[in-house]
Amino acid sequence: MNAPLSDDATEAGAVAAYLKQHPSFLSDYPELAAQLTVPREQGPVASLATYQLQQLREKNAELERRLADLTAIAADNERLMERVHALTVALLRANTLEVTTRTMMARLSEDFHTEQVRLLLFGNNADLPRSNWLRQVGGGAAELPELAELLQRHEPVSGRLSPDKLACLFGDEAPSIRSAALMPLGEAGILAIGSQDPDRFQPGMGTLFLKMIAATVTAALARARDLA
Repeated sequence: MNAPLSDDATEAGAVAAYLKQHPSFLSDYPELAAQLTVPREQGPVASLATYQLQQLREKNAELERRLADLTAIAADNERLMERVHALTVALLRANTLEVTTRTMMARLSEDFHTEQVRLLLFGNNADLPRSNWLRQVGGGAAELPELAELLQRHEPVSGRLSPDKLACLFGDEAPSIRSAALMPLGEAGILAIGSQDPDRFQPGMGTLFLKMIAATVTAALARARDLA
């Protein structure tokens, strides 16, 4: 019995499979490579060599775009690092709890271009200023059940928070906050930054700089209390 003839698709698949297993095939038959027409979105190209050259150019262009993106990210990170450093230096110069909190607020508002900053400070201190950005929480974390789950993580949290959490952090300004970053300060309290931009703080964003800010502020508050 004669073997059934293969259809065109099967034969084409066999040829493709053979070429994959023998990548140097066209090098052995250059006259065949010169006759091949490789389809492209813009129409067929004249030869395999032209096609390969175009592919290399497109890959180089893509690599250049990626490099430009990485360069831009590196520049942004460098600017953020400079701001964190400036915050650290400014807090080192503060010698009282009031100056420390005011310095922190000023730096975060001006250097980091934040729209809303809130410091929820555990305990009571009569020397601290009365301001909408500062809330003294005499009962500590136990007085903030809305934030209990977030505080248990001991890690910065960013993204869109529920209305009750926003109200606890930002008070009357809560309805205008579309995204926020929450930084636990250990036993000292909580630092929160809010934005009207829903995409400024996202769940998937890196938290390295938030951790650095939290560590700096926590150390500065502890130092100010020790000096008191």
